[in-house]
Amino acid sequence: MGILIWLIVGGVIGWLASLIMKTDAQQGIFLNIIVGIIGAFLGGWLGGLLGIGGGDINSGNFSLSGLLLSLIGAIVLLAIVNLFRRGRVR
Repeated sequence: MGILIWLIVGGVIGWLASLIMKTDAQQGIFLNIIVGIIGAFLGGWLGGLLGIGGGDINSGNFSLSGLLLSLIGAIVLLAIVNLFRRGRVR
């Protein structure tokens, strides 16, 4: 049951990040899930470096701070992908 919730929340976070970064038309549900999960890892790592505690969705933290940290990580991930793909963040 935990993996199903992890996939659903990762998909929603990836979808929200793609809406914010205006890449939603280029991505399907599978890519949204991947972006959400990898973005959560990135957000948790960046949060640890910056001293922002709370964890992310990958560590089982489904609080508001954990979801926001995962969303920020997904947005950063999409910005990096856009930078390499288009030469600009957008």
